[in-house]
Amino acid sequence: MDVIKAVTTRKSIRKFKPEPVSDDTLKEILQIASRAPSAENTQPWEFFVLQGAVLKKIKSAVLKKLMAGSPPPEEMSHLHVERPKGSIFRRRQVEIAKQLFQLMDIARDDAQKRMDWLLRGFRYFDAPQAIIVATDNCIPVHGGAFDIGGLAQTICLTALSYGLSTCIENQGVTYADVIREYARIPDSYRLMIAIAIGYPDPDFPANRVASEREPIDNILHFRKELS
Repeated sequence: MDVIKAVTTRKSIRKFKPEPVSDDTLKEILQIASRAPSAENTQPWEFFVLQGAVLKKIKSAVLKKLMAGSPPPEEMSHLHVERPKGSIFRRRQVEIAKQLFQLMDIARDDAQKRMDWLLRGFRYFDAPQAIIVATDNCIPVHGGAFDIGGLAQTICLTALSYGLSTCIENQGVTYADVIREYARIPDSYRLMIAIAIGYPDPDFPANRVASEREPIDNILHFRKELS
């Protein structure tokens, strides 16, 4: 797929077909995506692909903790980013939520449907596989985040060439303790992000969402002359 088309058509998919992606295909995607740039070529990433019985057990255990009101482990505090009320960032967040809820017919006062939607994210949007991207604890959180972000985008763009879709999500690593236990991930690794991956379900309403982007003239500033 042409790179410009990939960038402009990539979107977050929130329901997948149950058909699993072959291990060989996932390996190819991650091999290609590993060409993503990193500071001084440090390549501060490792991949743990959740699937089959492991994925099923993790989803069950995570939902049990979530419904019991168990707080996420302290190590995942870097995931909790609050968008200031009244800011343009909070407004964009609300606008995309409105699109999704309208397509899914979720009323503002429908607590059950809103909860069901929340749980979907913790189930990796029912994808047959989820990629956990981890980094060594010796890498500072904010130092590694930039490299991992570029890697995650590269994974998502590469997946399009295989007819696959993705969704990058914090929820998928929120309960890192559960994932460590069942996926046998050592404590020496920090879980950075999850990427749900699979074949998209074209009939799912939320998969039709089209997120907007700020007009480039509003955010682009050329600086040529000294004041």
